[in-house]
Amino acid sequence: MPERLELARVVDYFGPDNGFNGRFILEGPCGCKLHVASRDGEETGWEQVSVSTVRRRSPNWPEMCFVKDLFWDEEERVMQLHPPMSEYVKNDRYCLHLWKPKHAAIPAPPPTLVGIVGMGPEETYLRVQAFLADLTHRLEAGRSL
Repeated sequence: MPERLELARVVDYFGPDNGFNGRFILEGPCGCKLHVASRDGEETGWEQVSVSTVRRRSPNWPEMCFVKDLFWDEEERVMQLHPPMSEYVKNDRYCLHLWKPKHAAIPAPPPTLVGIVGMGPEETYLRVQAFLADLTHRLEAGRSL
């Protein structure tokens, strides 16, 4: 349990109040207080973290990444789910959840479906700019692609 997380614990908020089970209020990376509730999954088989903000909005990507890194290692895969509408449970309009099964690996698509592995944003930008410049030159020259 990271000390930063332990210091943010709200004691006796609900249920078991030890380890990764509990409720926490802490400053997020974007300057907004985050309300976090977590379960270690010993009873359900699912590690689960709920995240909401004190503002009337859902947590953003940097805030969710920040919370993910508090509860799991950077090399662990966790997920947010978009369930079928018939299975929606929406007790809090602005709350998002992170999930990890305790006894199974989360499948993932090949990284190449996302982009070019090993290439950072700057190099990608330069390659796209070079491609667009070449494409523009070809179009202006009247050559076919």
